This record gives sequence, C-alpha cells and structure tokens, in this order.
Amino acid sequence: MPGPTDIVRNIPGFEDAQQRVVAATYGDIRLICAYFPNGQAPDSDKFVYKLKWLEAMTAWLREELAKYPRLALLGDFNIAPEDRDVHDPAKWEGQNLVSPQERAAFAALVELGLADAFRKFEQPEKTFSWWDYRMFAFRRNAGLRIDHILLSPALANGCSACVIDRVPRTWEQPSDHTPVVATLNCG
Repeated sequence: MPGPTDIVRNIPGFEDAQQRVVAATYGDIRLICAYFPNGQAPDSDKFVYKLKWLEAMTAWLREELAKYPRLALLGDFNIAPEDRDVHDPAKWEGQNLVSPQERAAFAALVELGLADAFRKFEQPEKTFSWWDYRMFAFRRNAGLRIDHILLSPALANGCSACVIDRVPRTWEQPSDHTPVVATLNCG
C-alpha cells in the first residue's frame, strides 16, 4: 500500500501551538489522531480553551466526514462521556473530564454520525483506559475511560471488536493510559 496522503497537522484555521492533531489518509480510510486539551478545571482559562478547541474540532470533522466517508477519530479525548466511564461518578461530579460541557461536546462528535467503537459491544463494568499514578489507582481500578475510537458509519459497520488492553499499564514505568484497540474488517 502506498504511504499516507492528505496529511494535516492541527485543526485547519484554529491556532494551537500544541500540535494536538495529525490526520492522514491510507487508501480510502481517513485516520485522525488527536490529543484533546485537558482543560485543568471548569473555572480555568484552559477549560475555556478546551471548549473552543472542541467546537473547532467538531466543525472540522463535519467537513472531513463529507470528504472521507471511511473515517476514524482516535486518541486521548480527556472526556469520560458517561458515568459508567468513571470509577466513582459522585467523587468526580463537576470536575474536569466529566463536566456537562465536555460531555455535551463529546455527544456533538457522536451526533456527526460517529460511533463509539467501544460501546458498540457489551463490555465488562468498570473498564477504563486511564488511571492516576497516585494512590494506587490502577491497583484499585480507580480509573476513567477517556481514550476513544470514534468511527464513521462505513467503518463502524465493519468493526468486529473493540477492547481496552490493560496489559501495557502493568509494565515497568508505564504510561498512565493504556491502548484502546478496535478490529476493523475494511475489505
């Protein structure tokens, strides 16, 4: 297969020095990998920036989906879209990563026609992709599901599995995140 084409870095027209987005087309599949802003706290300037970034991402994805019907958006979204994606929803209520504004922005991405690959399948309860390094969070499974794969309908129809692979989080000096893996039958 030839190398990637139509490479884009960052959201076109949105000023972001952090280099949070890279997109490329492989064959007829558009892959967009993104590291969404964290937001720090709902009352911070960083949170306001996160919401503006999410708005720009949604607008750009609408255009991308029109050009690329076989599209996948994946990465660290820094959003737990539902209470079942949080180890202790009451403890996290009103906090960054679970705020109503962030969840609404995630829902706006899904409303573009994207499917949450992980939620297409029955999953064990308390399945997370991120755990804080402090307080033995991984050992206690005190995590959040903030890493996602969203698929256009054309790719979602060919998605036969999606899991979170906890193994890399058990390794020496691991990331605080662990991979989300989707199996796509793209023939």
